[in-house]
Amino acid sequence: MPSAPALQFDVVIAGGGFAAVYCARALARGLGDEARNRVALVADQNFMVFQPMLAEVVGASLSPRHVVNPIRRLCSGVTVLRGSISSIDLPAGAMQVNAGDFTGNVSVEFKHLVLTLGGIVDLSRVPGMTEHAFLLKNVGDALKLRSTIIDRIEEANLTSDAAAMERLLRFVIVGGGYSGVETAGQIRDLGDEILGLYPRLPKELFRVILIHSGPHLLPEINESLGRYCEENLKGRGVEIILGSRVSGMTASKVYIGERSFETHTVVSTVGNAPHPMLVSLCSDNSIELDRGRVVTDDTLKVKDHPGLWAAGDCAAVPMPVKNAPVSEPVKAASPFTPQPFCPPTAQFAVRQGTLLGKNLASVLGGKGEVESFKFTGLGELASIGHRAAVAEIMGMQFSGFFAWWLWRSIYLMKLPGLERKLRVLMDWTLDLFFPRDISLFQSRPTQRLKGMRLEVGDILFHAGEPAFSFYIVKSGRIDLRNPDGTPAKSVYPGDHFGERALLHDRKWQFTAIAAESTELVAISAGVFDSIIDADKSIRDFLLTTAASH
Repeated sequence: MPSAPALQFDVVIAGGGFAAVYCARALARGLGDEARNRVALVADQNFMVFQPMLAEVVGASLSPRHVVNPIRRLCSGVTVLRGSISSIDLPAGAMQVNAGDFTGNVSVEFKHLVLTLGGIVDLSRVPGMTEHAFLLKNVGDALKLRSTIIDRIEEANLTSDAAAMERLLRFVIVGGGYSGVETAGQIRDLGDEILGLYPRLPKELFRVILIHSGPHLLPEINESLGRYCEENLKGRGVEIILGSRVSGMTASKVYIGERSFETHTVVSTVGNAPHPMLVSLCSDNSIELDRGRVVTDDTLKVKDHPGLWAAGDCAAVPMPVKNAPVSEPVKAASPFTPQPFCPPTAQFAVRQGTLLGKNLASVLGGKGEVESFKFTGLGELASIGHRAAVAEIMGMQFSGFFAWWLWRSIYLMKLPGLERKLRVLMDWTLDLFFPRDISLFQSRPTQRLKGMRLEVGDILFHAGEPAFSFYIVKSGRIDLRNPDGTPAKSVYPGDHFGERALLHDRKWQFTAIAAESTELVAISAGVFDSIIDADKSIRDFLLTTAASH
Protein backbone atom coordinates (compact mmCIF):
# COMPACT_ATOMS: atom_id res chain seq x y z
CA MET A 1 0.00 0.00 0.00
CA PRO A 2 1.28 3.48 -0.80
CA SER A 3 2.46 5.43 2.20
CA ALA A 4 1.35 8.80 0.87
CA PRO A 5 -2.30 9.87 1.40
CA ALA A 6 -4.64 9.25 -1.53
CA LEU A 7 -5.49 12.00 -3.99
CA GLN A 8 -9.23 12.65 -3.88
CA PHE A 9 -11.49 13.98 -6.66
CA ASP A 10 -15.17 14.01 -7.45
CA VAL A 11 -14.47 12.92 -11.04
CA VAL A 12 -11.55 10.98 -12.47
CA ILE A 13 -11.28 10.66 -16.26
CA ALA A 14 -9.25 7.62 -17.30
CA GLY A 15 -7.66 8.22 -20.70
CA GLY A 16 -6.04 10.92 -22.79
CA GLY A 17 -7.76 10.82 -26.18
CA PHE A 18 -10.45 12.96 -27.80
CA ALA A 19 -13.27 11.87 -25.49
CA ALA A 20 -11.19 12.39 -22.34
CA VAL A 21 -9.89 15.82 -23.29
CA TYR A 22 -13.23 17.18 -24.42
CA CYS A 23 -14.97 15.79 -21.34
CA ALA A 24 -12.41 17.56 -19.13
CA ARG A 25 -12.82 20.83 -21.05
CA ALA A 26 -16.62 20.69 -20.69
CA LEU A 27 -16.31 20.01 -16.96
CA ALA A 28 -13.91 22.94 -16.59
CA ARG A 29 -16.45 25.23 -18.27
CA GLY A 30 -19.36 23.85 -16.25
CA LEU A 31 -17.68 23.92 -12.82
CA GLY A 32 -15.53 27.00 -13.25
CA ASP A 33 -12.70 27.49 -10.75
CA GLU A 34 -13.87 24.48 -8.72
CA ALA A 35 -12.95 22.08 -11.52
CA ARG A 36 -9.22 22.02 -10.70
CA ASN A 37 -9.85 20.53 -7.26
CA ARG A 38 -12.79 18.34 -8.25
CA VAL A 39 -11.74 16.84 -11.58
CA ALA A 40 -8.63 14.85 -12.56
CA LEU A 41 -7.62 13.44 -15.92
CA VAL A 42 -5.26 10.43 -15.78
CA ALA A 43 -3.33 9.61 -18.97
CA ASP A 44 -0.17 7.66 -19.70
CA GLN A 45 1.13 10.47 -21.95
CA ASN A 46 1.07 14.21 -21.30
CA PHE A 47 -0.10 14.95 -24.84
CA MET A 48 -3.03 14.10 -27.09
CA VAL A 49 -2.34 12.73 -30.56
CA PHE A 50 -4.43 13.95 -33.49
CA GLN A 51 -4.53 10.51 -35.10
CA PRO A 52 -6.25 11.44 -38.41
CA MET A 53 -3.03 13.20 -39.46
CA LEU A 54 -0.53 10.45 -38.58
CA ALA A 55 -0.34 9.23 -42.19
CA GLU A 56 0.88 12.67 -43.26
CA VAL A 57 3.71 12.38 -40.73
CA VAL A 58 4.64 9.08 -42.40
CA GLY A 59 4.70 10.79 -45.80
CA ALA A 60 6.80 13.71 -44.48
CA SER A 61 4.00 16.19 -45.24
CA LEU A 62 3.72 17.19 -41.57
CA SER A 63 6.15 17.55 -38.72
CA PRO A 64 5.44 15.02 -35.93
CA ARG A 65 5.44 17.88 -33.40
CA HIS A 66 2.40 19.39 -35.06
CA VAL A 67 0.04 16.44 -34.56
CA VAL A 68 0.34 16.42 -30.77
CA ASN A 69 -1.10 18.82 -28.20
CA PRO A 70 -0.05 19.12 -24.53
CA ILE A 71 -2.99 17.93 -22.44
CA ARG A 72 -2.15 20.37 -19.65
CA ARG A 73 -2.75 23.30 -22.01
CA LEU A 74 -5.89 21.82 -23.54
CA CYS A 75 -7.30 21.01 -20.08
CA SER A 76 -5.81 23.82 -18.00
CA GLY A 77 -8.95 24.06 -15.86
CA VAL A 78 -8.62 20.55 -14.34
CA THR A 79 -5.85 18.53 -12.65
CA VAL A 80 -3.83 16.40 -15.09
CA LEU A 81 -2.02 13.32 -13.73
CA ARG A 82 0.46 11.60 -16.02
CA GLY A 83 0.82 7.93 -15.15
CA SER A 84 -0.28 4.42 -16.08
CA ILE A 85 -3.30 2.95 -14.31
CA SER A 86 -2.24 -0.33 -12.72
CA SER A 87 -5.58 -1.26 -11.10
CA ILE A 88 -9.11 0.03 -10.49
CA ASP A 89 -11.22 -0.92 -7.46
CA LEU A 90 -14.67 0.22 -8.53
CA PRO A 91 -16.60 -0.61 -5.32
CA ALA A 92 -13.97 1.26 -3.25
CA GLY A 93 -13.89 4.18 -5.68
CA ALA A 94 -10.12 4.11 -6.06
CA MET A 95 -7.42 3.40 -8.62
CA GLN A 96 -3.69 2.84 -8.41
CA VAL A 97 -1.65 5.03 -10.75
CA ASN A 98 2.01 4.33 -11.41
CA ALA A 99 3.78 7.63 -11.93
CA GLY A 100 7.24 6.21 -12.64
CA ASP A 101 10.10 4.04 -11.46
CA PHE A 102 11.01 6.26 -8.52
CA THR A 103 7.58 6.93 -7.03
CA GLY A 104 5.62 3.71 -7.55
CA ASN A 105 1.85 3.54 -7.18
CA VAL A 106 -0.24 6.48 -6.03
CA SER A 107 -3.83 5.98 -4.89
CA VAL A 108 -6.42 8.21 -6.60
CA GLU A 109 -9.96 8.15 -5.19
CA PHE A 110 -13.13 9.14 -7.07
CA LYS A 111 -16.89 9.44 -6.77
CA HIS A 112 -17.46 9.33 -10.52
CA LEU A 113 -15.23 7.42 -12.95
CA VAL A 114 -15.18 8.20 -16.67
CA LEU A 115 -13.82 5.43 -18.91
CA THR A 116 -12.19 6.77 -22.09
CA LEU A 117 -9.38 4.22 -22.34
CA GLY A 118 -9.60 3.60 -26.08
CA GLY A 119 -8.10 0.34 -27.30
CA ILE A 120 -4.82 -1.42 -28.01
CA VAL A 121 -3.34 -3.34 -30.92
CA ASP A 122 -3.25 -7.14 -30.71
CA LEU A 123 -1.46 -8.84 -33.61
CA SER A 124 -0.88 -12.14 -31.84
CA ARG A 125 -3.32 -14.08 -34.05
CA VAL A 126 -1.07 -13.70 -37.10
CA PRO A 127 2.23 -15.56 -36.73
CA GLY A 128 5.19 -13.20 -36.92
CA MET A 129 3.16 -9.99 -37.10
CA THR A 130 3.75 -8.98 -33.48
CA GLU A 131 7.50 -9.21 -34.01
CA HIS A 132 7.91 -7.76 -37.49
CA ALA A 133 4.98 -5.48 -38.42
CA PHE A 134 5.01 -1.70 -38.08
CA LEU A 135 2.03 0.00 -36.42
CA LEU A 136 0.39 3.39 -36.78
CA LYS A 137 -1.28 4.20 -33.46
CA ASN A 138 0.80 7.11 -32.17
CA VAL A 139 3.29 9.72 -33.30
CA GLY A 140 6.21 7.46 -32.35
CA ASP A 141 4.91 4.79 -34.71
CA ALA A 142 4.53 7.34 -37.52
CA LEU A 143 8.02 8.74 -37.07
CA LYS A 144 9.54 5.25 -36.86
CA LEU A 145 7.76 4.18 -40.06
CA ARG A 146 8.79 7.35 -41.90
CA SER A 147 12.44 6.81 -40.87
CA THR A 148 12.25 3.14 -41.85
CA ILE A 149 10.93 3.91 -45.35
CA ILE A 150 13.76 6.36 -46.00
CA ASP A 151 16.26 3.94 -44.44
CA ARG A 152 15.07 1.13 -46.75
CA ILE A 153 15.55 3.39 -49.78
CA GLU A 154 19.03 4.39 -48.61
CA GLU A 155 19.96 0.74 -48.06
CA ALA A 156 18.60 -0.29 -51.46
CA ASN A 157 20.64 2.48 -53.06
CA LEU A 158 23.81 0.93 -51.66
CA THR A 159 23.28 -2.73 -52.55
CA SER A 160 24.07 -4.38 -55.88
CA ASP A 161 21.95 -7.44 -55.10
CA ALA A 162 18.84 -7.14 -57.30
CA ALA A 163 16.72 -9.45 -55.10
CA ALA A 164 17.68 -7.54 -51.94
CA MET A 165 16.86 -4.25 -53.68
CA GLU A 166 13.38 -5.51 -54.59
CA ARG A 167 12.68 -6.63 -51.01
CA LEU A 168 13.83 -3.29 -49.63
CA LEU A 169 11.66 -1.28 -52.02
CA ARG A 170 8.48 -3.31 -51.54
CA PHE A 171 6.10 -1.95 -48.90
CA VAL A 172 3.01 -3.89 -47.79
CA ILE A 173 0.09 -2.28 -45.91
CA VAL A 174 -2.46 -4.53 -44.21
CA GLY A 175 -5.97 -3.12 -43.83
CA GLY A 176 -8.08 -1.09 -46.26
CA GLY A 177 -9.75 1.25 -43.77
CA TYR A 178 -8.90 4.91 -43.25
CA SER A 179 -5.41 4.38 -41.84
CA GLY A 180 -4.44 1.77 -44.41
CA VAL A 181 -5.64 3.76 -47.42
CA GLU A 182 -4.12 7.04 -46.24
CA THR A 183 -0.80 5.39 -45.35
CA ALA A 184 -0.58 3.62 -48.72
CA GLY A 185 -1.23 6.90 -50.53
CA GLN A 186 1.35 8.79 -48.48
CA ILE A 187 4.07 6.14 -48.96
CA ARG A 188 3.40 6.11 -52.71
CA ASP A 189 3.64 9.92 -52.84
CA LEU A 190 6.82 9.95 -50.79
CA GLY A 191 8.48 7.40 -53.05
CA ASP A 192 7.41 9.13 -56.26
CA GLU A 193 8.78 12.44 -55.04
CA ILE A 194 12.16 11.37 -53.70
CA LEU A 195 13.23 8.50 -55.98
CA GLY A 196 14.61 11.02 -58.46
CA LEU A 197 17.33 11.71 -55.90
CA TYR A 198 18.49 8.09 -56.20
CA PRO A 199 19.54 7.56 -59.84
CA ARG A 200 20.81 4.04 -59.05
CA LEU A 201 17.31 2.86 -58.19
CA PRO A 202 14.88 1.81 -60.94
CA LYS A 203 11.61 3.56 -60.15
CA GLU A 204 9.56 0.52 -61.16
CA LEU A 205 11.03 -1.43 -58.24
CA PHE A 206 9.33 0.86 -55.71
CA ARG A 207 6.10 -1.01 -54.96
CA VAL A 208 3.28 -0.33 -52.51
CA ILE A 209 0.87 -3.22 -51.92
CA LEU A 210 -2.40 -2.74 -50.02
CA ILE A 211 -4.13 -5.88 -48.67
CA HIS A 212 -7.74 -5.74 -47.50
CA SER A 213 -10.01 -8.57 -46.36
CA GLY A 214 -13.24 -6.98 -47.63
CA PRO A 215 -14.70 -6.67 -51.14
CA HIS A 216 -13.86 -2.95 -51.43
CA LEU A 217 -11.73 -0.33 -49.68
CA LEU A 218 -13.04 2.02 -47.01
CA PRO A 219 -15.93 -0.15 -45.75
CA GLU A 220 -16.89 2.69 -43.38
CA ILE A 221 -18.32 4.79 -46.23
CA ASN A 222 -20.30 4.38 -49.45
CA GLU A 223 -19.12 1.56 -51.70
CA SER A 224 -18.90 3.86 -54.75
CA LEU A 225 -16.37 6.05 -52.94
CA GLY A 226 -14.45 2.97 -51.93
CA ARG A 227 -14.32 1.94 -55.59
CA TYR A 228 -13.17 5.43 -56.58
CA CYS A 229 -10.43 5.22 -53.98
CA GLU A 230 -9.37 1.85 -55.36
CA GLU A 231 -9.17 3.12 -58.94
CA ASN A 232 -7.31 6.27 -57.90
CA LEU A 233 -4.66 4.35 -55.96
CA LYS A 234 -4.26 1.80 -58.75
CA GLY A 235 -3.78 4.60 -61.25
CA ARG A 236 -0.89 5.90 -59.15
CA GLY A 237 0.79 2.52 -58.94
CA VAL A 238 -0.55 1.08 -55.68
CA GLU A 239 -1.25 -2.65 -56.01
CA ILE A 240 -4.48 -3.66 -54.26
CA ILE A 241 -5.42 -7.16 -53.12
CA LEU A 242 -9.03 -7.51 -51.96
CA GLY A 243 -10.79 -10.36 -50.18
CA SER A 244 -7.55 -11.65 -48.66
CA ARG A 245 -6.01 -11.88 -45.20
CA VAL A 246 -2.39 -12.05 -44.12
CA SER A 247 -1.78 -15.51 -42.69
CA GLY A 248 1.79 -15.01 -41.44
CA MET A 249 5.04 -13.15 -41.88
CA THR A 250 8.76 -13.28 -41.23
CA ALA A 251 11.49 -10.65 -41.33
CA SER A 252 11.61 -10.89 -45.14
CA LYS A 253 8.31 -12.38 -46.31
CA VAL A 254 4.56 -11.89 -45.87
CA TYR A 255 2.06 -14.68 -46.59
CA ILE A 256 -1.43 -14.13 -47.99
CA GLY A 257 -3.04 -17.53 -48.15
CA GLU A 258 -1.04 -19.52 -50.68
CA ARG A 259 0.66 -16.39 -52.05
CA SER A 260 3.62 -14.57 -50.58
CA PHE A 261 5.65 -11.41 -51.14
CA GLU A 262 9.26 -10.85 -50.21
CA THR A 263 9.49 -7.62 -48.22
CA HIS A 264 11.15 -6.21 -45.15
CA THR A 265 8.42 -3.65 -44.42
CA VAL A 266 4.85 -4.55 -43.47
CA VAL A 267 2.52 -1.97 -41.92
CA SER A 268 -0.46 -3.29 -39.98
CA THR A 269 -3.49 -1.01 -39.52
CA VAL A 270 -5.68 -3.85 -38.20
CA GLY A 271 -5.77 -5.84 -34.97
CA ASN A 272 -7.64 -3.45 -32.67
CA ALA A 273 -8.49 -4.94 -29.29
CA PRO A 274 -10.08 -3.67 -26.05
CA HIS A 275 -7.82 -2.20 -23.40
CA PRO A 276 -6.75 -4.92 -20.90
CA MET A 277 -7.61 -2.66 -17.95
CA LEU A 278 -11.13 -2.27 -19.35
CA VAL A 279 -11.56 -6.01 -19.82
CA SER A 280 -10.36 -6.69 -16.28
CA LEU A 281 -12.60 -4.00 -14.76
CA CYS A 282 -15.69 -5.25 -16.59
CA SER A 283 -14.99 -8.88 -15.72
CA ASP A 284 -14.52 -8.10 -12.02
CA ASN A 285 -17.68 -5.97 -11.79
CA SER A 286 -20.09 -7.72 -14.21
CA ILE A 287 -20.18 -4.75 -16.57
CA GLU A 288 -21.82 -5.42 -19.92
CA LEU A 289 -19.55 -5.39 -22.96
CA ASP A 290 -20.40 -5.38 -26.66
CA ARG A 291 -17.45 -6.52 -28.77
CA GLY A 292 -15.03 -5.19 -26.19
CA ARG A 293 -16.84 -1.87 -25.61
CA VAL A 294 -18.67 -0.80 -22.43
CA VAL A 295 -22.40 -0.53 -23.03
CA THR A 296 -23.90 2.81 -21.91
CA ASP A 297 -27.31 4.42 -22.09
CA ASP A 298 -27.92 7.48 -24.25
CA THR A 299 -26.65 9.81 -21.49
CA LEU A 300 -23.25 8.02 -21.40
CA LYS A 301 -23.97 6.33 -18.05
CA VAL A 302 -22.96 2.69 -17.65
CA LYS A 303 -26.05 0.66 -16.89
CA ASP A 304 -26.54 -0.61 -13.32
CA HIS A 305 -23.34 1.05 -12.08
CA PRO A 306 -23.98 4.48 -10.48
CA GLY A 307 -21.06 6.86 -10.84
CA LEU A 308 -19.60 5.03 -13.84
CA TRP A 309 -19.58 6.67 -17.28
CA ALA A 310 -17.93 5.90 -20.62
CA ALA A 311 -17.27 7.61 -23.96
CA GLY A 312 -15.12 7.33 -27.05
CA ASP A 313 -13.68 4.22 -28.67
CA CYS A 314 -14.16 2.05 -25.56
CA ALA A 315 -17.87 2.89 -25.21
CA ALA A 316 -20.85 1.32 -26.97
CA VAL A 317 -23.15 4.35 -27.07
CA PRO A 318 -26.61 3.78 -28.65
CA MET A 319 -26.80 5.24 -32.14
CA PRO A 320 -29.54 7.91 -32.30
CA VAL A 321 -32.22 7.70 -34.99
CA LYS A 322 -34.06 10.71 -36.40
CA ASN A 323 -37.68 11.04 -35.46
CA ALA A 324 -40.17 11.04 -38.31
CA PRO A 325 -43.89 11.79 -38.53
CA VAL A 326 -46.12 8.80 -37.88
CA SER A 327 -47.25 8.88 -41.51
CA GLU A 328 -43.68 8.50 -42.75
CA PRO A 329 -41.22 5.64 -42.28
CA VAL A 330 -38.20 6.29 -40.05
CA LYS A 331 -35.29 7.36 -42.21
CA ALA A 332 -31.65 6.76 -41.49
CA ALA A 333 -30.12 9.77 -39.76
CA SER A 334 -26.71 9.12 -41.29
CA PRO A 335 -24.70 6.32 -42.90
CA PHE A 336 -24.10 5.05 -39.36
CA THR A 337 -27.73 4.81 -38.20
CA PRO A 338 -28.21 1.14 -39.17
CA GLN A 339 -25.53 0.33 -36.59
CA PRO A 340 -26.81 -0.26 -33.03
CA PHE A 341 -23.92 1.73 -31.53
CA CYS A 342 -21.95 4.81 -32.55
CA PRO A 343 -18.76 4.08 -34.53
CA PRO A 344 -15.38 4.57 -32.81
CA THR A 345 -14.35 7.70 -34.73
CA ALA A 346 -13.05 11.09 -33.66
CA GLN A 347 -16.20 13.06 -34.57
CA PHE A 348 -18.28 10.89 -32.23
CA ALA A 349 -15.64 10.79 -29.47
CA VAL A 350 -15.39 14.60 -29.37
CA ARG A 351 -19.14 15.07 -29.04
CA GLN A 352 -19.59 12.20 -26.58
CA GLY A 353 -16.86 13.63 -24.38
CA THR A 354 -18.38 17.11 -24.49
CA LEU A 355 -21.88 15.87 -23.62
CA LEU A 356 -20.54 13.64 -20.84
CA GLY A 357 -18.71 16.62 -19.32
CA LYS A 358 -21.87 18.71 -19.42
CA ASN A 359 -23.93 15.93 -17.84
CA LEU A 360 -21.41 15.42 -15.06
CA ALA A 361 -21.21 19.15 -14.39
CA SER A 362 -25.01 19.16 -14.04
CA VAL A 363 -24.94 16.21 -11.63
CA LEU A 364 -22.14 17.72 -9.53
CA GLY A 365 -23.93 21.06 -9.49
CA GLY A 366 -26.98 19.45 -7.93
CA LYS A 367 -29.25 19.92 -10.94
CA GLY A 368 -29.32 16.25 -11.86
CA GLU A 369 -30.54 17.02 -15.39
CA VAL A 370 -28.72 15.04 -18.06
CA GLU A 371 -29.09 15.14 -21.83
CA SER A 372 -29.21 12.33 -24.34
CA PHE A 373 -26.62 11.88 -27.07
CA LYS A 374 -28.25 12.94 -30.33
CA PHE A 375 -25.37 13.37 -32.79
CA THR A 376 -25.72 11.08 -35.82
CA GLY A 377 -22.59 11.92 -37.78
CA LEU A 378 -21.80 14.50 -40.41
CA GLY A 379 -20.07 12.08 -42.77
CA GLU A 380 -16.67 10.59 -43.42
CA LEU A 381 -13.47 11.76 -45.08
CA ALA A 382 -10.34 9.96 -46.23
CA SER A 383 -7.26 11.42 -47.91
CA ILE A 384 -5.71 9.08 -50.46
CA GLY A 385 -2.66 11.16 -51.33
CA HIS A 386 -1.63 13.07 -54.46
CA ARG A 387 -4.03 15.87 -53.50
CA ALA A 388 -7.03 13.60 -53.76
CA ALA A 389 -9.56 12.37 -51.21
CA VAL A 390 -13.02 10.88 -50.87
CA ALA A 391 -15.79 12.35 -48.74
CA GLU A 392 -19.40 11.67 -47.80
CA ILE A 393 -20.90 14.65 -46.01
CA MET A 394 -24.58 15.14 -45.15
CA GLY A 395 -25.51 12.51 -47.72
CA MET A 396 -23.46 14.13 -50.50
CA GLN A 397 -20.44 12.41 -52.04
CA PHE A 398 -17.25 14.10 -53.22
CA SER A 399 -14.00 12.84 -54.62
CA GLY A 400 -10.78 14.14 -56.10
CA PHE A 401 -9.20 17.55 -55.47
CA PHE A 402 -12.31 19.18 -53.96
CA ALA A 403 -12.68 16.36 -51.46
CA TRP A 404 -8.98 16.74 -50.60
CA TRP A 405 -9.51 20.46 -49.98
CA LEU A 406 -12.51 19.60 -47.78
CA TRP A 407 -10.44 17.03 -45.88
CA ARG A 408 -7.72 19.54 -45.09
CA SER A 409 -10.13 22.34 -44.24
CA ILE A 410 -12.31 20.26 -41.92
CA TYR A 411 -9.42 18.59 -40.10
CA LEU A 412 -7.65 21.92 -39.72
CA MET A 413 -10.75 23.25 -37.97
CA LYS A 414 -10.95 20.14 -35.77
CA LEU A 415 -7.32 20.40 -34.70
CA PRO A 416 -7.29 21.68 -31.08
CA GLY A 417 -5.49 24.95 -30.36
CA LEU A 418 -4.76 27.98 -32.53
CA GLU A 419 -1.00 27.41 -32.37
CA ARG A 420 -1.26 23.89 -33.85
CA LYS A 421 -3.67 25.12 -36.53
CA LEU A 422 -1.16 27.75 -37.65
CA ARG A 423 1.78 25.32 -37.60
CA VAL A 424 -0.08 22.70 -39.64
CA LEU A 425 -1.30 25.35 -42.09
CA MET A 426 2.30 26.49 -42.52
CA ASP A 427 3.50 22.92 -43.11
CA TRP A 428 0.80 22.32 -45.71
CA THR A 429 1.52 25.61 -47.46
CA LEU A 430 5.26 24.91 -47.64
CA ASP A 431 4.50 21.41 -48.91
CA LEU A 432 2.87 22.95 -51.99
CA PHE A 433 6.06 24.75 -53.01
CA PHE A 434 8.99 22.81 -51.55
CA PRO A 435 10.05 19.15 -51.60
CA ARG A 436 9.43 16.90 -48.62
CA ASP A 437 12.03 16.60 -45.92
CA ILE A 438 13.80 13.25 -46.29
CA SER A 439 16.31 13.70 -43.47
CA LEU A 440 16.74 10.33 -41.77
CA PHE A 441 15.92 11.04 -38.13
CA GLN A 442 16.48 7.87 -36.17
CA SER A 443 16.55 7.83 -32.41
CA ARG A 444 19.76 5.96 -31.74
CA PRO A 445 21.01 6.67 -28.24
CA THR A 446 24.61 5.95 -27.41
CA GLN A 447 25.02 2.20 -27.01
CA ARG A 448 26.04 1.12 -23.54
CA LEU A 449 28.13 -2.00 -23.01
CA LYS A 450 26.10 -5.09 -22.22
CA GLY A 451 28.72 -6.04 -19.65
CA MET A 452 30.23 -3.97 -16.89
CA ARG A 453 33.35 -4.01 -14.73
CA LEU A 454 33.45 -3.00 -11.07
CA GLU A 455 36.48 -2.42 -8.90
CA VAL A 456 36.80 -3.23 -5.21
CA GLY A 457 34.39 -1.07 -3.18
CA ASP A 458 32.26 0.03 -6.15
CA ILE A 459 28.54 0.08 -5.26
CA LEU A 460 26.17 -1.43 -7.83
CA PHE A 461 22.98 -0.36 -6.04
CA HIS A 462 21.66 0.62 -2.61
CA ALA A 463 18.90 -1.06 -0.63
CA GLY A 464 15.55 0.62 -1.30
CA GLU A 465 16.45 1.84 -4.81
CA PRO A 466 14.33 0.80 -7.83
CA ALA A 467 15.47 -2.44 -9.51
CA PHE A 468 16.04 -2.25 -13.27
CA SER A 469 18.23 -5.29 -14.06
CA PHE A 470 18.99 -8.95 -13.44
CA TYR A 471 22.71 -9.67 -13.04
CA ILE A 472 25.01 -12.61 -13.84
CA VAL A 473 28.54 -12.64 -12.42
CA LYS A 474 31.22 -13.54 -14.98
CA SER A 475 34.22 -13.12 -12.67
CA GLY A 476 35.04 -11.72 -9.24
CA ARG A 477 32.66 -11.42 -6.31
CA ILE A 478 29.69 -9.28 -5.28
CA ASP A 479 28.73 -8.93 -1.63
CA LEU A 480 25.08 -8.31 -0.80
CA ARG A 481 24.51 -6.44 2.47
CA ASN A 482 21.38 -5.84 4.49
CA PRO A 483 20.13 -2.26 4.97
CA ASP A 484 21.88 -2.13 8.36
CA GLY A 485 25.22 -3.03 6.74
CA THR A 486 25.44 -6.63 7.94
CA PRO A 487 26.47 -9.31 5.35
CA ALA A 488 23.63 -11.15 3.61
CA LYS A 489 25.22 -13.18 0.83
CA SER A 490 28.18 -13.31 -1.58
CA VAL A 491 27.68 -13.96 -5.28
CA TYR A 492 30.44 -15.74 -7.25
CA PRO A 493 31.19 -16.43 -10.96
CA GLY A 494 28.38 -18.32 -12.67
CA ASP A 495 25.81 -17.20 -10.11
CA HIS A 496 23.11 -14.55 -10.51
CA PHE A 497 21.05 -12.13 -8.44
CA GLY A 498 18.21 -9.63 -8.84
CA GLU A 499 15.34 -12.00 -9.58
CA ARG A 500 13.74 -11.47 -6.17
CA ALA A 501 13.35 -7.72 -6.70
CA LEU A 502 12.13 -8.07 -10.30
CA LEU A 503 9.61 -10.76 -9.43
CA HIS A 504 8.15 -8.89 -6.46
CA ASP A 505 8.19 -5.18 -5.64
CA ARG A 506 10.94 -3.98 -8.03
CA LYS A 507 12.99 -2.57 -5.15
CA TRP A 508 16.38 -3.78 -3.96
CA GLN A 509 16.36 -5.40 -0.51
CA PHE A 510 20.16 -5.31 -0.29
CA THR A 511 23.11 -3.09 -1.11
CA ALA A 512 25.48 -4.66 -3.68
CA ILE A 513 29.22 -3.93 -3.38
CA ALA A 514 32.11 -5.35 -5.40
CA ALA A 515 34.39 -7.34 -3.06
CA GLU A 516 36.88 -7.95 -5.90
CA SER A 517 37.45 -6.73 -9.44
CA THR A 518 34.23 -8.04 -10.95
CA GLU A 519 32.71 -8.46 -14.40
CA LEU A 520 28.92 -8.58 -14.70
CA VAL A 521 26.31 -9.03 -17.41
CA ALA A 522 23.13 -6.99 -16.90
CA ILE A 523 19.79 -8.09 -18.37
CA SER A 524 17.15 -5.35 -18.42
CA ALA A 525 13.88 -5.79 -16.56
CA GLY A 526 11.94 -5.76 -19.84
CA VAL A 527 13.97 -8.62 -21.32
CA PHE A 528 13.77 -10.49 -17.99
CA ASP A 529 9.97 -10.20 -18.03
CA SER A 530 9.77 -11.50 -21.61
CA ILE A 531 11.92 -14.53 -20.74
CA ILE A 532 9.95 -15.59 -17.68
CA ASP A 533 6.63 -15.05 -19.47
CA ALA A 534 7.77 -17.27 -22.34
CA ASP A 535 9.14 -20.20 -20.32
CA LYS A 536 7.37 -21.52 -17.22
CA SER A 537 10.33 -23.68 -16.21
CA ILE A 538 12.64 -20.66 -16.10
CA ARG A 539 10.05 -18.70 -14.12
CA ASP A 540 9.64 -21.54 -11.61
CA PHE A 541 13.42 -21.86 -11.27
CA LEU A 542 13.86 -18.14 -10.61
CA LEU A 543 10.96 -18.11 -8.13
CA THR A 544 12.73 -20.89 -6.24
CA THR A 545 16.07 -19.09 -6.20
CA ALA A 546 14.37 -15.84 -5.20
CA ALA A 547 12.79 -17.55 -2.22
CA SER A 548 16.16 -18.91 -1.12
CA HIS A 549 17.87 -15.49 -1.07
